[in-house]
Amino acid sequence: MDKRLLTILRCPLSFKGLALLKKDELARVNKAIGAGLLVNHEGLTVIDPLNEALITDDGKRIYPIDDGIPVLLESESISMEQLA
Repeated sequence: MDKRLLTILRCPLSFKGLALLKKDELARVNKAIGAGLLVNHEGLTVIDPLNEALITDDGKRIYPIDDGIPVLLESESISMEQLA
């Protein structure tokens, strides 16, 4: 992902900045997805593992990246509080 793009992207809910989710966190998220433990903002169970994702600066919400394109839709976001 283009680092310049990351400087202008914002979470549509909190307007916080976004950064790439680190590999260890991505693995933890994908483990929870595999166990059927995560739902998106819309309340639907997330079933497909993530190859990449963005996380808000405060670490509370992630957004998937599909084929290099950030999916910044409120309904597709995942609350990290579910992993606590």
